[in-house]
Amino acid sequence: MTTTTTAPAPVAAPGPAAVTGNRYRRGVTRWFVLAAAVLVALAVLAPFGIMLLNAFKSPADYSANGPLAWPTSLYLDGVVAFWERTEFPVKLWNSVFISGVVALAGTLLSLLNAYAIGVGRVQGRMWIVTVFLLANMLPQEVLVYPLFAVAQSVGLSNSQWSVIIIFTVIQSAFGTYLLASVLGTFPPSVLEAARLDGAGRWRILWSVVVPMVRPTLAVLMIFFFVWTWNEFFIPLVMLTTNDTQTIPIALASLQGDRMMDAPTTNAGALVSLIPAVLFFLVFQRTLTRGVAAGAVK
Repeated sequence: MTTTTTAPAPVAAPGPAAVTGNRYRRGVTRWFVLAAAVLVALAVLAPFGIMLLNAFKSPADYSANGPLAWPTSLYLDGVVAFWERTEFPVKLWNSVFISGVVALAGTLLSLLNAYAIGVGRVQGRMWIVTVFLLANMLPQEVLVYPLFAVAQSVGLSNSQWSVIIIFTVIQSAFGTYLLASVLGTFPPSVLEAARLDGAGRWRILWSVVVPMVRPTLAVLMIFFFVWTWNEFFIPLVMLTTNDTQTIPIALASLQGDRMMDAPTTNAGALVSLIPAVLFFLVFQRTLTRGVAAGAVK
């Protein structure tokens, strides 16, 4: 008895017209996406262009021609006035020092907390992570008065360390929430293999966990630095003298009660923006690699 098998019918390949139509639709979609991206980029860069125009414009030129006109001459007195009036080098060092220490300490604290919660599997892990998330959502206006009172009581009034401690705790709340979620999915087989090799908790942390989450730690460190650099309200309350204040407070000091020197303010904003842009350019590759590594994981 013989059995006959029927060969499947061949699938017809798409014709040239269908392929051309698909390519045309994809090409049109890409052009629309590119046009939308260009429009968004122009909308983002427009304020920076206006700031650059007015940073080198005299007050008389600004009053006569408005903020959108090209400057009639190169005016550098605004940059000099901002540099000297606010003691910019001192403010720059304060911002770099506070932001750098917060970035390092906040990342380290986030790592230790997340290691205990995510890998240590402490009891009530979800509730602890939820508390960290809710703490990160509290507005600074709610926290500033008790923080100011505590800083005065412990002798940290008008001290940069008061701002460093506050922002280290605030930033680490978000870092703990993020890292605890990452370490909660850490492969148990890797940890078990390290324990079988005789590694303790600290050895597992620094030799196994940290190398695998290094891209995430780098992204957190960059975010903590930028976020702390831009903070205004708490440093304004905590730091009351020129030798301890940061760049955002220096910019706010240019605005008076009844009038504002727009060219000097734009010049100050431009000068203050340069360190942040340089920082971003230096660590752009690290940030891109960290985000890409997180997406792959």
